[in-house]
Amino acid sequence: MKKLFLTLIVTIFISTVIVVGVLSTVGYETAKFNNLITEKIKENNKKISLKLNKIKFKFDLRNASLFLETSEPNLSYLSLKMPIETIKVYLDLVSVITSKTKIDLIDVNTNKISINELKKITTKTKPSNLNSFINNKIENGNLKANIKFYLNDKQQIQNYIIRGEVKDMNANLINKINLKKTNFNFFADTSDVIIKNIKSETDGILIESGNIQMIKGDKIELKSDLQTKINIDENNIKNYQDFLKYPRIDENKIFLNGKLDHFLSITFDKTYKVINYNYKNKGKIKNLSLKLKQIIKNSLFTNEINKFYFKDTEFNAQYSSDKNNEIIAKGKYSFNDNSYQDFNFKNKFFKSNYDFDINLDISEALKFEILNYEKEIDKISNLIIKFQKKEDMLLVKNFKFTENKSSILINDLKIVKNSIVKLKKAKVKTYDKNNVTNDFNLDFGKIIKIYGNNYDSKNLSKLFNQKTKNNIFNKINKEIDIDLKNIGTPLSKRLSNFKLIGVVKKGKFVKISAKGDFGNNQYLDISMKNNKKGKKKYLEIYSDLPQPLLSDYNFFKGLVGGNLTFSSIIEDKNSSSKLIVKNFKIVNAPGVVKLLSLADFGGLADLAEGEGLSFETLEINMSNQNGFLKLDEIYAVGPSISVLMEGYKEENGLTSLRGTLVPAKNLNKILSKIPVIGNIIIPQEVGEGLFGVSFKMKGMPGKIKTTINPIKTLTPRFITRALEKSKKSK
Repeated sequence: MKKLFLTLIVTIFISTVIVVGVLSTVGYETAKFNNLITEKIKENNKKISLKLNKIKFKFDLRNASLFLETSEPNLSYLSLKMPIETIKVYLDLVSVITSKTKIDLIDVNTNKISINELKKITTKTKPSNLNSFINNKIENGNLKANIKFYLNDKQQIQNYIIRGEVKDMNANLINKINLKKTNFNFFADTSDVIIKNIKSETDGILIESGNIQMIKGDKIELKSDLQTKINIDENNIKNYQDFLKYPRIDENKIFLNGKLDHFLSITFDKTYKVINYNYKNKGKIKNLSLKLKQIIKNSLFTNEINKFYFKDTEFNAQYSSDKNNEIIAKGKYSFNDNSYQDFNFKNKFFKSNYDFDINLDISEALKFEILNYEKEIDKISNLIIKFQKKEDMLLVKNFKFTENKSSILINDLKIVKNSIVKLKKAKVKTYDKNNVTNDFNLDFGKIIKIYGNNYDSKNLSKLFNQKTKNNIFNKINKEIDIDLKNIGTPLSKRLSNFKLIGVVKKGKFVKISAKGDFGNNQYLDISMKNNKKGKKKYLEIYSDLPQPLLSDYNFFKGLVGGNLTFSSIIEDKNSSSKLIVKNFKIVNAPGVVKLLSLADFGGLADLAEGEGLSFETLEINMSNQNGFLKLDEIYAVGPSISVLMEGYKEENGLTSLRGTLVPAKNLNKILSKIPVIGNIIIPQEVGEGLFGVSFKMKGMPGKIKTTINPIKTLTPRFITRALEKSKKSK
């Protein structure tokens, strides 16, 4: 009995193994479930038609479940045949036993589908963004997929899982940006869409790997990471010109080589409206070169800049909806074709507001004109700047420039709408070789205090004479106190013990009292007062050395010695002024020499080139209205020659002068024949000879044209001024 029972058990076991083995490998062919499968599929989608040929009944050992399998079924969607390789239908075991067959899962494997075949299918489906992308953007490629449909107790699709791969896909993303040789795996269900192992390339950009995930719920989340190699040059940059919105950059002269990793996350609502986003990238720029269409001219840089270079640069950037935007870079850079230097910068920004920190070494030639300080090319300096910008406000927290022993430090400089409103402190010390050229401090408190040992002011007058649309000091209303031991002035003159007290309103002096010492009992005295109503200012300057005050004006080139008195009435942008210089010489002044030569005053021209022409007095009466300088009268008289001129100078530099030039011997001859009392009448016999020349000078600076005409008669105005001078000298 035991033997029989054991035999029975072994037989059953072997039979079961054989049945399972057959079902799990070969299967059992049956047509019993054909109608069941076709009807269930039709119930879920009326547009699908399915005809089955052979169906095999099989057993899944791994999942311990029964399933039906058919190969190459005739499945159509809206009469369009689908490229299906196999269909597996998993059955509920209990339902099979009870003859109430229930389907748990439909597993579909596709054949390789070309993109062109897929487009035929998508045109039959409901319009969507995905369908539009497939039909309009994808050009070619192949797709293979596995689709699992999970059915509930009511035999309706409860969930689905789609897996597959895409190979050799080409697609047009934006304008000329084309993806080529694109491969990836994908996964999708009711809650997620995942694209993995992305490999692709476009012109100049290689995607080595990457993933994209979309999580669907109350909100939709999109996450991606891509690892890219970049090699942009003049051959492929044209495809990216639509993205280069920087007008200074020559799009055809860009080279970029590097490796960057990209990370993106976006959250949408159910209408695909962006709720928040965050984009990061990091990597290393091996080489980057930019050539500019428009050169950069900056007062700080001696030379123009038309090329940028970067190499071995670590780069990190972040852009997010929570205003946490940041760019960090560290590496080497170069302007034009100069040597590479280290730089490090960090920029936090949102729209037009940002915090900027930069630390860089500089090999470029630099110039600080207000200090008359220049840094030679290839002498390495360091610049550290920390500043904030918020709308119309710029706050320079720290500015530090160092080059060898020279340094320029500025703290808490605040600029609002291009006007300085605050400056805590500045400290300057510069060298020319081993000589100190600047050594002073500036404290910006209740009173502006400038004090120290040295200030090089050689370029100061040039800066004051520059035409600017905006006075950056127009919000400053303070008293000012200046105490400088030595001031360097043009022509190597030095002003010592300079002291100034004054008042500044709206960035302009309204009151000045200043004195300085040129040495050898030669002094400078400046005074400015305003009237009670404050609309007019009265400026007076006296100097025992005129040259430092006049050196920047070509008209006074060659002036030596003498003393200067200047008085001016200033009202808003208009002024009326008078300049007097006494007892001076004109030595080797090209304009004067040329004029005398053209007038055929050869002896005087030689004298002007040699020991110089002496003058007793120069008087200039002039007025300035909104930049238009009217020279009402320029009169100079000397033992050798006298001149009377008038003219104007426009804001653009155009100068026009006309006048009369008469040698002293001729002038004296005329004056001797004029009655001391009565009307000024030039006797006829006086006009028998030539008395001098009239001349005209007109043109832009450096291009002034001079013409002359001999004259026999002097104007009454010239005679009047000559007589006035003659009476004063007696």
